[in-house]
Amino acid sequence: MTQLPPDTDRWNTNIHYHDVLVEAVAPHAGRILDVGCGEGMLCRRLRRDDRAIVGIDTHAESIALARAQSGADGPHYVCADVLTHPFEPASFDAIVSVATLHHLDPDAALTTMTRLLKPGGTLAIVGLARPRWPHDLPVEALAVLAFTYHRLAGHHHWEHPSPIVWPPPHTYAEIRDTARALLPGVRYRRHLYWRYSLRWRKPAA
Repeated sequence: MTQLPPDTDRWNTNIHYHDVLVEAVAPHAGRILDVGCGEGMLCRRLRRDDRAIVGIDTHAESIALARAQSGADGPHYVCADVLTHPFEPASFDAIVSVATLHHLDPDAALTTMTRLLKPGGTLAIVGLARPRWPHDLPVEALAVLAFTYHRLAGHHHWEHPSPIVWPPPHTYAEIRDTARALLPGVRYRRHLYWRYSLRWRKPAA
């Protein structure tokens, strides 16, 4: 495998929001699932000796890269579809996902993640959605300016091998409304760089 730069030297509009997901995970979370883990960068960020990290993705090339970059003691990676893989219900303290929900049916994906989450566990998602014109024009314009600044400032844009779905099939408003219907009390936030975040805590039993 060609020598790859360290994770800390990579940047793109997905990696930029890894911090949002890392901060959402409770320090005591012992078992964490990354849905759509790709090359495993977020899994490696979350890795600690007292944690079991599982990354799942349907893209075989990305899973192979994740395993090669993580080592024998790194996270566990599964090449499978989260909607059909036989994870035990209520088996994860936290579930994270970046730039994956638009690849899936949002209702099915959120329902599945809710089922896999332990009572009291945290679901944290950063995703892409389609803007509504002219409603979303101000945020879209700011995103272009911010992205241009990052490129001019010399940030190397990391290209991942995972499949791309563009444009996203659902609008920001549709994702927000779906999340609010399925995840009572969910925190929805719009971000720059064409992203939104969802954060939800499953009620304790």
